[in-house]
Amino acid sequence: MIAPDRDLLLELLRTPTAGPLETDGEVRLWDAVHAYAGAAHAFGMHTAHLGPASPEVIRRADVPAVVREAVRRDPGFLECQPSLVLRLGHAEPAVMFNVHLDTVAPVEPVGFDGVRFHGRGAIDAKGPAVALLAGLREAARDPAVGRDVSVLVQAVSGEEGGAMGVYGTRPLVEAGFHGTLNVFCEPTGLRCLPRCTAAMTAAVVVRGEDAIDDEPHAGHNATVLLGFLAQHLALVLAGCVPDGWVCVAGLHTGRLHNRVYGSGELLLNLSYGSAESAAVLTGALEEGLRDGLVEFTERFRGTQPFRRTAVDASAITALEWRKRGLPALRDHDVPDLDGIAPPWPAGEPGFTCDAIWLADVPGTRTAVLGPGSLETNNAHARGEHAHVEELDRFSAVVCELVTRFARNGGR
Repeated sequence: MIAPDRDLLLELLRTPTAGPLETDGEVRLWDAVHAYAGAAHAFGMHTAHLGPASPEVIRRADVPAVVREAVRRDPGFLECQPSLVLRLGHAEPAVMFNVHLDTVAPVEPVGFDGVRFHGRGAIDAKGPAVALLAGLREAARDPAVGRDVSVLVQAVSGEEGGAMGVYGTRPLVEAGFHGTLNVFCEPTGLRCLPRCTAAMTAAVVVRGEDAIDDEPHAGHNATVLLGFLAQHLALVLAGCVPDGWVCVAGLHTGRLHNRVYGSGELLLNLSYGSAESAAVLTGALEEGLRDGLVEFTERFRGTQPFRRTAVDASAITALEWRKRGLPALRDHDVPDLDGIAPPWPAGEPGFTCDAIWLADVPGTRTAVLGPGSLETNNAHARGEHAHVEELDRFSAVVCELVTRFARNGGR
């Protein structure tokens, strides 16, 4: 990684780009995309698209509830989250790379010690984004790149925060900004992952009546009810499908000790690798909730402080879907990266990213490929980092992939 690349990455790491779904603080995604575009223009790429998504994309039925609610609260929600498309050449076919410049919160200390970059986005995914440009710069030295085939780069917002790419990657793909080969730059240890899970989010919601701590039997105890259901559903849903995970996530009723909270919610995130698995998980959750409420009533009906909760459990509890109906990417059109990147192990689960939006696009091959690991590089966690050596290896992989794509006529 040469000095201008290091400077660009440090500039991006210092630029706060956690989106409004992640933070109430400053969002400088416009600054990030301008800096990124400037580096790409320096070796011949041009801007094919720059701007936020149109409001129409938020009105679709499968847009996660968290996004719809954020737009209702803040009319400028989309305006501060632009997406960029860069292009090299005008020929077809094309290879497309997708990176996201938005990050999770909170901000992490930024630095480079000569071996590792530190900071939010170092591995997910500002580091891979800069390494991508370095690889494309080298590939552009081949006369066939840009002449016989084109290169597209999507640098998007709206990947993090539960947005699932609905106002970043999806509208770009639907506008035709994709290739016959599409590579999503996420940490895979430089292994070719040809499938991608999607996720649905369910909320088990209790709406009952509060009570004072001196008379806990007078109200509905949402904490006890939801705590019971959390354990019950964890057992019911674990291992339901072979291509997904069940995350029993947040449970909230209240924070004070001197009252009984009658209302609250339990969140579950269910990932899946196919529509069939999504249907299995949906059915298991619905049935498991019904059975759990029956069991709760039987177990707590005779316990005085919780009798009212037990008797009314089914009436005050509802299942609400906050995110549902998103596609999963299946591995039926596997890119041939033999000799460039080893395949992802068949028995190892994949993960969720914006590659889901290539699931139903005809004539395309799609893979997830990038440096590092979500776990070992502390993505989304304290101490996020990227080794310069692994970024350099990714640059070399990108260069080899693009030049081979060009020399093979886009195959």
